[in-house]
Amino acid sequence: MKLPPRLVARTLMAIFLTVTVILIVTFYRLSVETRQRVRAAEIDKMETSARVFTALEARRRRDQLTLVATLSETPTLKAALATYASEKAFGGISEQEAAQLRSTVADAVENLATAARADVIAIVGNDGRQFAAAGASRDDWDINQPLTLTPDDDTFQQVVVEPGGAFRVSGARLRTGDHPLDQTVGTLLVGASLDATYAQDLANLSRAGIVITVGDTIRARTVSEPAARALAQQRIAAGGILPLAGEEYAVATLLDSNNVRIFMVSSVDAAARPATREALFSLAMIAIGCFALALIASIWLARTLTRPIDSLSSEITRMTAARDFERTIERTGTSREIDSLANAFNELVRALSAAEAETTATYLGAIQALAAALDARDPYTAGHSERVSAVSVLIAQQMGLAEAQVDVIRLGALLHDVGKIGVPDDILRKPGPLTGPEFEQIKLHPTLGARILRQVPFLAAHLPIVELHHERPDGRGYPHGLRGDQIPVDVRIVHVADAFDAMTSARAYRPGQPASLALAELRLHVGTQFDCAVVDALHLAMPAAASLIELHLQAPSAASA
Repeated sequence: MKLPPRLVARTLMAIFLTVTVILIVTFYRLSVETRQRVRAAEIDKMETSARVFTALEARRRRDQLTLVATLSETPTLKAALATYASEKAFGGISEQEAAQLRSTVADAVENLATAARADVIAIVGNDGRQFAAAGASRDDWDINQPLTLTPDDDTFQQVVVEPGGAFRVSGARLRTGDHPLDQTVGTLLVGASLDATYAQDLANLSRAGIVITVGDTIRARTVSEPAARALAQQRIAAGGILPLAGEEYAVATLLDSNNVRIFMVSSVDAAARPATREALFSLAMIAIGCFALALIASIWLARTLTRPIDSLSSEITRMTAARDFERTIERTGTSREIDSLANAFNELVRALSAAEAETTATYLGAIQALAAALDARDPYTAGHSERVSAVSVLIAQQMGLAEAQVDVIRLGALLHDVGKIGVPDDILRKPGPLTGPEFEQIKLHPTLGARILRQVPFLAAHLPIVELHHERPDGRGYPHGLRGDQIPVDVRIVHVADAFDAMTSARAYRPGQPASLALAELRLHVGTQFDCAVVDALHLAMPAAASLIELHLQAPSAASA
């Protein structure tokens, strides 16, 4: 059975739970406020970084437009393109000459790329096809393939998407002269690759994460892949707070052009963790102090309240275990409540002692009356149950059994033949030997007796004696055919006492044997019908047992009454 907690444990639990709930609520409130502050700070940081990026990008664009305008005035490049365009238009150029002119343009573009240190410098012809490319990312440009440009002036900027990558380009028209109406022979593009290096440069500049996507494809990232993938699958406005891969992120859009998007992201959760850890550490220190105070308060409570209760409880336990109900519980004087409890217990003990004495007397009287009523059915067995009980007690005491076990044997032996209530008188009182069917009916009395007594809970300890007192060590007994140690020692004792009394008592068809002859007969069947240790104990207790038999022989009429 699960025991309830002690008062000190309850007090500690209540205080600890109260402190814990307060700390949890406080921590939750601090976490929410910290998160709100961090969220606002991250949004401000995003907006500031976006403004800085916009300003720097505007200056970089101006520088690139200046650079591309300067590079577009390269005479060699313009001349080669003009010649190629003219000859191509009039169909008067051979393949060898076309290849030589293309090589001249490519060499000029290569020189420009080296000087400008750009990721790529490309030439687009008047037909909209890519003519030549140079620089570190030239392999990402598909030469001779169409490229859609949307210039709104002689110099322009836009985003170009190639199969190998995306680029931010600055472009300038290439004209044969300086006048705006002069013939256009192509377009010069200077591009920066929107790759991992570009993303890392932006991340260093903004002190935030960068994600570059083309459509739903991630081109470069400086944040975790799940967060970048979740961001790529969303269409968002300028910025805000978004849940990405199980975390909150502040997001700002730096570029959204030609299906290319550049996002600046910052994890709110990651930014909030240091502040949360600091708050948790502070709360942990407070919690330790609160729990220490709770422990001190609980110890004080134990000394002022629970110690007298424990003392009273221990005294009651000792009295109950020893069944020493003659003593009384002394008042502690620590509180009126505890003294009242001691007085109430003393009154209860006195009442229970009186009730127990009355119940025990009634209980024993009922059992003795039942045994006497059973024995009275047959004048030759009158007093049999009482004699079996007395001899069984002598044997049990000789074997050194505990007093409680001796009491069980005493009452069990008195009731051992209660099942004979169900045996007809003509069989029970038959003067001669029983027939086979009659003996089989007699053999039912142990089981019948156990069935009768099983309805009475306080007789449960005596049921084995009633049901098994005809079992034998060799397994030829009844009703279950138990062997050796399978038979309880209580039952073995009553079995020997029952046989001893049967042999020393007179029957209609034979006189009773002397105790010595009965004991000798028991010894002949040790190990088969009777337990050796029990028979030895009977031998040692024989003087007292013989006195019982002698008393019975001297007063046969009284015994049969």
